[in-house]
Amino acid sequence: MGIKWRHWALPTALLALALPAATGCEGTPGPRPKPAAVPSTPVARVCARPASGPAKAPAGAVPVDPAVTGDLAAKTRSSPPNTTFWLRPGRHRLKADRYAQVVPKKGDVYLGAPGAVLDGRGTNQYAFGGTAPGVSIRHLTVQRFVAPRDEGVVNHDSADGWVVEHSTIQNNSGAGLMAGAHQRVRANCLRGNGQYGLNAYKATGRVRDLVLEGNEITGNNTDGWERRRPGCGCTGGAKFWAVDGADVRGNWVHDNRGTGLWADTDNNDFLFEDNLIEANDGAALIYETSYNAVIRNNRIRRNNWVEGRRYADRGDSFPLATVYLSESGGEPRVRARTDRIEIRGNLLEDNWSGITLWENADRFCNSPANTSSGDCTLLVKKTRHCAQPAIGRAPLYADCRWRTQRVDIHDNRFVLDKSVVDCTVKCDRMAVLANYGTYPDWSPYQGDRVAEAITFRQHNRWHDNVYVGPWRFVAHDPSRILDSAQWQGAPYQQDAGSTFRAREGG
Repeated sequence: MGIKWRHWALPTALLALALPAATGCEGTPGPRPKPAAVPSTPVARVCARPASGPAKAPAGAVPVDPAVTGDLAAKTRSSPPNTTFWLRPGRHRLKADRYAQVVPKKGDVYLGAPGAVLDGRGTNQYAFGGTAPGVSIRHLTVQRFVAPRDEGVVNHDSADGWVVEHSTIQNNSGAGLMAGAHQRVRANCLRGNGQYGLNAYKATGRVRDLVLEGNEITGNNTDGWERRRPGCGCTGGAKFWAVDGADVRGNWVHDNRGTGLWADTDNNDFLFEDNLIEANDGAALIYETSYNAVIRNNRIRRNNWVEGRRYADRGDSFPLATVYLSESGGEPRVRARTDRIEIRGNLLEDNWSGITLWENADRFCNSPANTSSGDCTLLVKKTRHCAQPAIGRAPLYADCRWRTQRVDIHDNRFVLDKSVVDCTVKCDRMAVLANYGTYPDWSPYQGDRVAEAITFRQHNRWHDNVYVGPWRFVAHDPSRILDSAQWQGAPYQQDAGSTFRAREGG
């Protein structure tokens, strides 16, 4: 898990061959084209305008009194499954024990009246926990809980079948919300949490059939975990681990202190659709060591300015991207709604660089360079099988590594104005590349074998896109920086049917 760019860099001898990045604009300035009209879904401004809960207790509901400390947890314990609880207006508190929490029963429903807040007071670690399935939480604000790193406040134990809607989960440590299988997360404000707004992770098994729709996910990672633990890969507006089947649509993901949406390690069958992803410090979207996804009709703008500039200022040649596919691709043998990664119909505007397809030659099952330590691909049942001599021949030569393959990038609009991004170098790149394989000494992927494969033999294709601005292209390794004619020409032959146009202001 996580991205350690420097650890995967090319050997010094190769880096010395790297060409300087282009500066300035190209071509004669012309009128600014209008951005593509995608998507049409309204922005999910749920933090500023949250939907109100019921002002009166529904028939049969158990009222919860904010004046009685621990009333919610106590009434939950004393009530049967499938009870509806109505939290009166006011600030509700748990007992002053760090482990005090609400443990729902199967099918329980929690409804907040207008102004109902469950407040952890900086004392309680968890708000709602336990393994009961089918729990619903609606119209409730949950704030100021102090979950440890990698743990969550709401649905702490990743129980299945929960529905969380029209709620505000804010200003907590750790993750505001965890996710189990068949969970529905709709129209919530996930704001200002210390690590993640949402962490889709299950300690045992996979998270299946997850829906994240119409939420505002903003300002998360307030505790700055990537600075506290460099390279941990442990932050994001939303993070997904081993999720099989997810629809992420119509969300507004913005101003997070790190990556907006990050799927990391053996995820499969994702749909990212009609999201507005903007002004995140890092990448808008990372899809890492995962399989089979559709990324379509999203607006992606002004992302990666902070992290992109940080890497450029320290002289790092890696094409740090706004949409970053790391060892991820289409795999027909893994069942999903698609057998590729398709990126289409998106508008990427004034981000720090565009799309990078990357494969670390040294990262595979059993390798010390595999930052998802202990994990293997979905094609190999036992990690120990990925060793010499078997790994050097079929099928393990291919199956022991996550491969960036079968990626189809088409009918997108890429707009870049360097004066808006305030950059001169390294913010203008589209890339498909790998590093030079060096270790471990028993690796069958040494040399440029992986770079040759990802560039020429793994069916990664750009076509029928529109480019506005001074774009450059990186192929094979960081030393090969191309203009559009070289990118379209032999041997790369990318972006057939695409158009390239300079713009003023670059």
